[in-house]
Amino acid sequence: MPRFLSIIRVDESNSPAEPSAELMERMGVLMEEMTKAGVMLDTGGLGPIDTGRRVRWNGGKATVLDGPFAEAKEVVGGYAMLQTKDIDEAVEWTKRFVQVHEPEWDITCEVRQVFGPGDE
Repeated sequence: MPRFLSIIRVDESNSPAEPSAELMERMGVLMEEMTKAGVMLDTGGLGPIDTGRRVRWNGGKATVLDGPFAEAKEVVGGYAMLQTKDIDEAVEWTKRFVQVHEPEWDITCEVRQVFGPGDE
């Protein structure tokens, strides 16, 4: 079965700084359901953007930029690695993920197929 990466982007200027206890509880229920269904391979949240670094290759030279990144409004806040029969099923699970959030969250998830050894 193909694997899909759901890249979770959060608009930090239009979202709460921390998830509520209720959101974390709903998230836990969904993650357990996804794990039992055999869909969830891995998931995680990412540390704050001000502790990150970017490595860029340009003009034959590697440069490193420490966060925070001035142009960042929407940041990658986490990911989920899913294994589903097709992209439509991965999108349905991702829709369920965004729907556990309260209305004040501004989240965009990008779902893309992962290719590697043994993948279709």
